[in-house]
Amino acid sequence: MPRDNREDDDDRPRRRRRDEEEPDDYDDVPPPRRERPRKSSGGDGLATIVPFRNGPALAAYYCGVFGLIPILGFVLGPIAFILGIIGLIKKKKNPKVHGTGHAFAGIILGLIDPVLWIVLWYAVFQDVTK
Repeated sequence: MPRDNREDDDDRPRRRRRDEEEPDDYDDVPPPRRERPRKSSGGDGLATIVPFRNGPALAAYYCGVFGLIPILGFVLGPIAFILGIIGLIKKKKNPKVHGTGHAFAGIILGLIDPVLWIVLWYAVFQDVTK
C-alpha cells in the first residue's frame, strides 16, 4: 500500500474510529449559536416619545389635535376617540409598543372637540341673533 508523504513522527494525537456500541466521547454536533440581539428600528428612547409602533394611538392624537380646527372637530373628534381606545387596547396586549399618553390625549380631545365647537358656536351666534 502506498503511504502518504506525511511525516510519521508528528506529535498530533490520532483519533481512532469508534464502534457503534461504544459511548461517544466527542461532541459531533457543533455548539448552538448564540443569537445576536436584534437592533431595533428606532430605539426604545424614540418610541417612548413618538409611539411609531402604536399607529392607532398616534393617529388618535393627530385626529384630536386637528379636530381643534373649526368644523373638523365634528368629524375628527369621534375618530380620535375610537382610535384612542384601539391604541390603549394595543398597548395593553403588547407593552413594548408604548403610546399610552397619545391614546389618552386622543380620547380626551376626541370627547372635547365636538363639545367645544358646539359651545363656541352657541356663544358666538347667540350674540349675533340678539
